[in-house]
Amino acid sequence: MPMPTEERVSQLVAALVERRGFDLEGVDISAAGTAHTKVKVTVDSDGSADLDAVATLSSELSEALGEAGDFGETPYLLEVTTPGIDRPLTELRHWRRAQGRKVKVTLRHGAESPEGKSRFEARVGAATDTEVALVLGGKRKPHRVTVPLADIEFAVVQVEFAPPGAAELELAGGVAPGRPQPGAQEESAEQEAAASDSLTGGIVE
Repeated sequence: MPMPTEERVSQLVAALVERRGFDLEGVDISAAGTAHTKVKVTVDSDGSADLDAVATLSSELSEALGEAGDFGETPYLLEVTTPGIDRPLTELRHWRRAQGRKVKVTLRHGAESPEGKSRFEARVGAATDTEVALVLGGKRKPHRVTVPLADIEFAVVQVEFAPPGAAELELAGGVAPGRPQPGAQEESAEQEAAASDSLTGGIVE
């Protein structure tokens, strides 16, 4: 029996993920050794990850996939995770949840740059449907600019091992509610960067 596509699994789980208060960030299906297939469902929410809520969601998704029967008798490993810190910022909700964090930005070819170059680091401020405020200058000379989201080709949050300056963070409007403070400790940052490894999962026969 052929395996269901990632699009099909997304259709099967999307409504349940939404009812539990999460956003479905992606589904990935890949080989897990010779005996199993790995089904990775990545979810996110406005607050910090609640492991109990993710575990409950994992159980419900497992049951829903089993009832759908798309995998037939083929065993698979279901893993429900949250995005790692290296997840690119591609949706407006990603920018809003990254408020207060340092990001590395790459602008599209031909876009006007506030830094005079197409790649630079900035701290994320408030975002609207069309643009995002970015704080440049670091701790020494923080100043806020506005950049159209359409001008940004790629952006990803950076791991920080030292807290930002007070003025810099104030210009950014603080950290998004429920999100970790930047630059807490190296150990905490490493744990956040690995958050997508395996929050919860299990073999489904």
